[in-house]
Parts: sequence; structure tokens; C-alpha cells
Amino acid sequence: MGVATHNIIGRLAASVGALGAVAPQFEAVLDVPHGGVLCALPALLAVGLLDGITDYFPLQSGYYGPDSLLLLLAFMALSRINSIEGLRDHAPGEWGKLLGLDRVPEVRTLRQKVREMSHAGKPRQWSAALAQRWLAAAPEQANALYIDGHVRVYYGQQTRLPKHYVAREKLCLRATVDYWVNAMDGQPFMVINQVVDPGLIRVIEDEILPRLESMHPALTEPLPTVGRARHRFILVFDREGYSPDFFTRLRAKQVACLTYHKYPEAAWSENEFHNQPVPLVSGQIVTMQLAERGVRLSNGLWLREIRKLSQSGHQTAILTT
Repeated sequence: MGVATHNIIGRLAASVGALGAVAPQFEAVLDVPHGGVLCALPALLAVGLLDGITDYFPLQSGYYGPDSLLLLLAFMALSRINSIEGLRDHAPGEWGKLLGLDRVPEVRTLRQKVREMSHAGKPRQWSAALAQRWLAAAPEQANALYIDGHVRVYYGQQTRLPKHYVAREKLCLRATVDYWVNAMDGQPFMVINQVVDPGLIRVIEDEILPRLESMHPALTEPLPTVGRARHRFILVFDREGYSPDFFTRLRAKQVACLTYHKYPEAAWSENEFHNQPVPLVSGQIVTMQLAERGVRLSNGLWLREIRKLSQSGHQTAILTT
């Protein structure tokens, strides 16, 4: 039956459809490679990795259940195994001990199971449920969200993806783009994959904002417009999202933004900068030399421009509504 398969009865029963997913059974063993990943198991369960997965990932009767498969993929990520193919270089029986099984599925079987879970299951709904749970558990972190795009190069031959510029390679390569939505301390809330990248602005307006508003009801409640302008939450992104018209549309939706000034004017006088204590997300307080002015963009929108003066004399310009 293969290397390290000693649960003969369970595998025979699963092969004829008389048994569903086998229940994990752990035993005391020594010197298991990558055994330290089990220390992360409480954290994986705390963030809801296995909550309601039978509703989102129904699998045909077989030896491996969706819980064992998701844990295997999580342990692989923690062990820096970046692809399913990389599992070939590791002993299947040793990895089986981490899951309470005799061995992990071979690469071909794991590919089939992942394909079944992604096509027949509901991965988008599962991801939305997790994001909704995380937002509800830490509503204060939803007040400021950081959005960043990452190019993921594709080296396979199964499809011809459009080319994207990869900064670290300084080349245009076939790739997809992942847009991550994180809390300011780096905790991820969601990721949106774009095979054909329409750009950061389109992704924010067409994908990210609708999902955030559907996941977190508090973000959809309009604020009174009497008096000075108010915002429901803040989006932080890089200079790719610089657009005066985009800032205006966000302001109409009561969403504040913070980004780099793509076209800063001449350097300000150093006499305008003053030492200011700045609390970081970690609780640490650092001192920065900051200055602030009001700036009017090409469409007439007034924003705050804040500049940070570094020791080398460089001024970093930040715009915010």
C-alpha cells in the first residue's frame, strides 16, 4: 500500500467506501522532523482554521479528511515548504506522525484533494467567514487597514499568464498579483488574487471596499455629515493609489486615505520641522522630525501633507484626508 502505511484496515475500509475520513490518533514518539510545528496548533485552532470546514469543503469519502489536509498545508507553510511538489523531499511517515496518521498523502493525491476542495468547495465563502470572524474579534484594528500588492511569479507551463513587472528581478515575468489587506500590526484580514491586474485603485473600489462593508457591519454605518468631515475607517496604501479623483470618491464614501505624495513639490524649510513623539503599533514611542501643511490638489481637493525629515535630509511626503 505504500511507504509507512500500517493502518491497513482503515485504508481498506476507506477504499471500498465503508469508512469516511479516519480519525487522527497520536502516539508518543521521539525525534520527529519538524515536530515544532505542533506548538503552533493552538494558534491555528484559535484563528478558526478548522471551524465549519465540513460546510465549506465537502469531500468524497476517503482516508483523508479536510481537517487533516488543511493542517498538513498549514504545517507545510510553517516548515517553509513552498509548494505541494516540495513534499516529495520529506519522509511521508514522519509527517504522518504530525497529523496523527500513518503517513501523509502522496503528492498526486494531495493535488487531487486540493483541486476538489477548491472547485467543489467554497473557498471564497470560507475566506470571507474567517475575515469576518477576525474583524469582529478585533474591531478596533479595522479602523486602519493597510493594503499592499505583491507580485507572485508563475514558473509553470500549464497556462500563459499576462506579464507583470517584478521589481526584485527588474524584469517583466508571467505572474499574478496578490492584494493583502492587513491590520497596522501586520495581521492579515484577507487576500485578493488578480490574474489580470486592473490596478490598485480598481481593486480597492471593486473588490476590497465591498467585501469590507459586507464583512463588518460597523463599517457600513454612515456618519453624520454635520460639522467637519468624518470617516468610518482609514485605508493606507502606497503611491500606486495616488489619484485626486480617487481621494474625492473615497471621501464621499466617508473613507479616509493615507498614502505617499506622488508629486511632492520643493523641499520645505528645515525650520518647519519639530520633534514629535510618535507611538508605534508595538507600543514603542519614537521621536520624528515632522512638519505639516495644507495642500490643494489639481481637482481642488484640500488635504493634509505631513513630511518626515530624516537624518540625511530626505523629506518623505505623506498625504491624508
